Amino acid sequence: MKRQNFVFVQFIAFLLLAYTSGCKEEITQFLPHLTTTPVTIISGNSFTSGGEIISDGGAAITARGVCWGTTTRPTIANSKTTDGNGTGTFTSTISQPPGSIYYLRAYATNRIGTGYGEQKTFFPQGLVSETFKDIEGNVYHAVVIGTQTWMVENLKTTKYRNGDLIPHLTDSLAWVTSVSGAYCWYNNDAATYKADYGALYNWYAAADSRNIAPIGWHVPSSEEFTVLANYLGGRDVAGDKLKESGTNHWLAPNNGTNESGFTGLPGGGRGWYWNETSGLGENGYFWTTTSKDAGTAWFRWFPSGDSAGFFLSNEEKPAGNSVRCLHD
Repeated sequence: MKRQNFVFVQFIAFLLLAYTSGCKEEITQFLPHLTTTPVTIISGNSFTSGGEIISDGGAAITARGVCWGTTTRPTIANSKTTDGNGTGTFTSTISQPPGSIYYLRAYATNRIGTGYGEQKTFFPQGLVSETFKDIEGNVYHAVVIGTQTWMVENLKTTKYRNGDLIPHLTDSLAWVTSVSGAYCWYNNDAATYKADYGALYNWYAAADSRNIAPIGWHVPSSEEFTVLANYLGGRDVAGDKLKESGTNHWLAPNNGTNESGFTGLPGGGRGWYWNETSGLGENGYFWTTTSKDAGTAWFRWFPSGDSAGFFLSNEEKPAGNSVRCLHD
């Protein structure tokens, strides 16, 4: 009986030794430590980056590369490259379509998990890294398309450049009778629609001499929109090259490629004769400063579906449309 107890104690001691050895191994291993190489443009939409694995965390590196996406702190669940294993430096080559600002991090994986380097940002095909603000502090990006530099987001300001407030009209009748500058939000709901789609302005606000555009920018004329369309192959094909791709904002089907980086959005509008907002997800309408006659003015627009056009139409000046600004 005593011998049986002794054997049992030895067995328990062996299990404890094995357990504590395993725990010790786990404790001495951790996630890899690494840095991210700055992104360098090769040409067009091709880039290089990479990283340096400073420590493998006490366990072999089984995968490494870079991961990227359109939201901050991308992970290996986003787009990624696979660039071998082991420690040291490595280089990654990325080919990414235009039209968005991308965030990138190097990654390395061992048996404990995946570690990441610091985040970098890159801007495919013409996107400008510097941001700019309107008088209220709303932040915008810009893209170079041919000889022009365009705002990537729809305008959101509720003030003219000199600080004067733009009247906020929510009543339908007020839109029909307005003869001076005004704005509204789609469905009168800023919380839902401002961030993505910006404001809807009547033509009087878009063309006001006090300027709704940030300093150094202006609301484009019809002729300036024509320059944009012609650079992209003409009004019959430019629409698809200007529209944001996918169906995050556009209703399906959306054939937009955003080849230009303009990232055109379907913010809809506030009509003069139907008085309410409509067209969200279906049409993008953009005022020009060019007046057609005493009661109407020109605007540019592109629809959802399989139409590739970037059309020119005119509408009553009290109607509400989006605004994209052009650099002076």
